[in-house]
Amino acid sequence: MPDKVIEVPAGVVDLEIVERGLVDRQTFLSCNGDILEMIQAVIAGHQEIPPGTLIFEEPPVHTIHRALLSRLFTPKQMRALEPRVRDFCVSRLERLDGVDRFDFVAELGSQIPMRVISMLLGIPEQDQEAIRDHYSQTMHTEPGQPLQHSETSLAGDLFADYIDWRYEHPSDDLMTELLTAEFENEHGELQRLTRNEVLTYVNVVAGAGNETTNRLIGWTGKLLAEHPSARRQLVEDRSLIPNAIEEILRHEPVAQIIARYVGQDVEMHGVRVPAGSVMLFLLGSANHDERAFPDAERFDIHRNMGHHVAFGYGPHFCLGASLARLEGRVVLDEVLNRFPDWEVDLDGATLHQSPSARGWDRLPVVIP
Repeated sequence: MPDKVIEVPAGVVDLEIVERGLVDRQTFLSCNGDILEMIQAVIAGHQEIPPGTLIFEEPPVHTIHRALLSRLFTPKQMRALEPRVRDFCVSRLERLDGVDRFDFVAELGSQIPMRVISMLLGIPEQDQEAIRDHYSQTMHTEPGQPLQHSETSLAGDLFADYIDWRYEHPSDDLMTELLTAEFENEHGELQRLTRNEVLTYVNVVAGAGNETTNRLIGWTGKLLAEHPSARRQLVEDRSLIPNAIEEILRHEPVAQIIARYVGQDVEMHGVRVPAGSVMLFLLGSANHDERAFPDAERFDIHRNMGHHVAFGYGPHFCLGASLARLEGRVVLDEVLNRFPDWEVDLDGATLHQSPSARGWDRLPVVIP
């Protein structure tokens, strides 16, 4: 794989080029991973992508498996889930009655998504924090240091015991759905997922469900502390909350970069990119493209959004986007019910170091 960094001319790394690249599945391949260090490790033979890793599959297998998993995140299921998400959030906030400060991440960001995804997967409460911490540590890097390929494993035995239990004791959770769902494979044959495929899917869903929504909630606390006028408008008019969540996602996307392996030579804006390279699509840059989002650096909860790429774009658009939006919306609504005003203690705040999720490990807030 070429070591040379090829720079595309300034002014063309924008929303349009990112969208075009993420839908070009002939040129920009997902099969070797979506993080630079992971792709390098796979190409060098130091790591293998386990079968059943939906986010790294190509057609026709990806199309079939995505259709299977999309059954788990329908609008009807999300609507049915909302009261339980709200209950989780209310119970966390009740613990904070009368406090003059709390950590937005520790009390909300690291708790609500963990409870929700564990409920969907059927993970016992006593194991939930250990699983959440496992994913946080797996993708953690030291400042200025690349991710080590050994830390990027998507398979493993973390959920093996739960899966074996569910084989014998079916329930109404997502894990049972994966174990029992039948689908037509690429050969036209009816089949179920293998145990290893279920194990990998559960790993991916649990990791994404814990990590990304956690960071979204942290950015909600940070941005609305910095923009008190917007926060006051949300207190008065809750119908603004869904668009505010979209603006938070656009302004501070949790995923900043998606990497793709270049499967064939391609020319982009006069620059030849050879096969075997890695192309980095900058979601953060695309979400601040002035041509798509005028005055893009301004945080505006009234912005006529159109669409952004915080959840990716095209065939690998995040399957859990509707769940993340639901959690973000409910958390913000319930926080405003109890704490219509807060300020961030930046001296005590800590950014999370990861190539896949940008956000806060600690975000202490002060209640005036």
